[in-house]
Amino acid sequence: MKGGTSLLAVLLLAAGYLLHGGSSSPPPEPVICTRGGGTSNCTVTNTYGSFPDRTICRAASVAYPRTEQELLAAVASAASAKRKLKAATRHSHSLPKLACPGGRDGTIISTEWLNRTMRVDAAARLVTVESGMVLRDLIEAACAAGLSLPHSPYWRGLTIGGLLATGAHGSSLWGKGSAVHEYVVAMRIVTPAPASQGFAVVRELGADHPDLDAAKVSLGVLGVVSQVTLAMQPLFKRSVTLVKRGDGDLPAQVTAWGRLHEFGDMTWLPQEGQVLYRQDDRVDVSSPGDGLNDLLFFRSTPTRGLVAARAAEERLQENGTDAARCAAVRAGVAAAEQKAYGFTNDGASFTGYPVVGYQHRMQTFGSCIDSPEDGLRTACAWDPRVPGPFYYNSGFSVALSRAPAFAADMQRLRDLDPAAFCAGMDGRVGVLIRYVRASSACLGKAEDSVDFDLVYYRSRAAGDKPRAHADVVDEIEQMALRKYGGLPHWGKNRNSAFEGAIAKYPKAGEFLAVKEKYDPDGLFSSEWSDQVLGINGGSPSIVGKRCAIEGLCVCSDDSHCAPEQGYFCRPGKVYTEARVCSFLRAQ
Repeated sequence: MKGGTSLLAVLLLAAGYLLHGGSSSPPPEPVICTRGGGTSNCTVTNTYGSFPDRTICRAASVAYPRTEQELLAAVASAASAKRKLKAATRHSHSLPKLACPGGRDGTIISTEWLNRTMRVDAAARLVTVESGMVLRDLIEAACAAGLSLPHSPYWRGLTIGGLLATGAHGSSLWGKGSAVHEYVVAMRIVTPAPASQGFAVVRELGADHPDLDAAKVSLGVLGVVSQVTLAMQPLFKRSVTLVKRGDGDLPAQVTAWGRLHEFGDMTWLPQEGQVLYRQDDRVDVSSPGDGLNDLLFFRSTPTRGLVAARAAEERLQENGTDAARCAAVRAGVAAAEQKAYGFTNDGASFTGYPVVGYQHRMQTFGSCIDSPEDGLRTACAWDPRVPGPFYYNSGFSVALSRAPAFAADMQRLRDLDPAAFCAGMDGRVGVLIRYVRASSACLGKAEDSVDFDLVYYRSRAAGDKPRAHADVVDEIEQMALRKYGGLPHWGKNRNSAFEGAIAKYPKAGEFLAVKEKYDPDGLFSSEWSDQVLGINGGSPSIVGKRCAIEGLCVCSDDSHCAPEQGYFCRPGKVYTEARVCSFLRAQ
């Protein structure tokens, strides 16, 4: 590779920056308005600054209610004028266009100021919060009352309303499982209403309400959640030990590991032929230790390191060899392992496993959102204001009974060309494997499942040259979703992953019936949500020239790839029914 030695040096330097902690500029707000004192002529995006199709979502206005009454008035005002509506959360980490209202004349309702703890009933172990509260604040408020939220996603910057809308989860097959919506016992949701009811109503859904299973995972199409009541457990601690082993028995361990450890997960490092096992179990609150989970990538990072890392990554994509890419991956994995991936025994230093700490310090990470603005000297790694890392994130669940066969197929694909996995996905992150229990929620998992998460390079230019070995991830996605009947994560993935997804949910009809009852005019619906829900025969795929490069379609014609650059639509290597953009060298 031309300049390979100096490029690797840059990557190692960037890895050093990524291990640096400190203050941080928090991510920007997702809604930006340019008129009416900052409340009209608005755009809305996610915290990455880009949706999968790279379009800009626009709205005529935004409302910032501070109370349920103000929220009710905002919904009523829009409903009376038949304007489209969407709720937008403070830190929207949903890759798909969940926050986009239909058309350009809609209204965004921000839940930024609906962020309070309403009630804490320590005796009954119940906490009621507003939907705009950030997960970090919820788990800390629960701790102050001697309580723990038993499960949560790993990123602490999500809002309660946002994570519930997308079915966000941690990792567990024990008890009720890892999805936060399994611990919802009541909700208050504001929906449109007839003129005779003032154009908007507050619906109270208790634990036995027949509509609660629809509202718990709603994709934001039923209304705006005002308040959520969650069942808690007595304060407890967790003990974490990370162990790396060979991946020869990965298919068997995919099912076994989730039953051995209450919060256990796995990270497959395919290019290394190893698996990082997380032995993660509940221990008594009296157990010594004040450990902290502060994952390295989610710490604040000097912006010059982020820029250097991205520049090196772009050069690897453009001119690098597989050997150089794999060397960079090995350097990144070694650097993270040296720092115990961000775990510390006392909040400052790592002295060895196990790391024991309170649930609210161990269940989430994301310290980069905790500090005041510092003029972008530092930032969260994905901050769109900084030309740093830019990635896709695919997440899909495969039924527990079918997960071993899927894992074996992934291994077969790896064995055909191990080096391809260094470039096809972010080998430093690997494939995160988590566990989710079956749910009564209409849009939750229909059976116990294994969730697979992949992160991989994304170009900043629309329709740019396909990323190196793009066919690897595309085949894995299609294999999971088509061959093994997997379900896409509602808050992740590119457009093509949602094709036909709603038909895989046995209770989809029940959900759509509640949607029709709560919002018969579809004010909270958009073109994207209608396509995903299969309404009016729409399709989330966008078929056209080079569409498969961005994951907007599954290719069926060479023009969907980049034939002029040597990328053609071809069958998958292991799952031959897949159609992927493969690079064919000139003969």
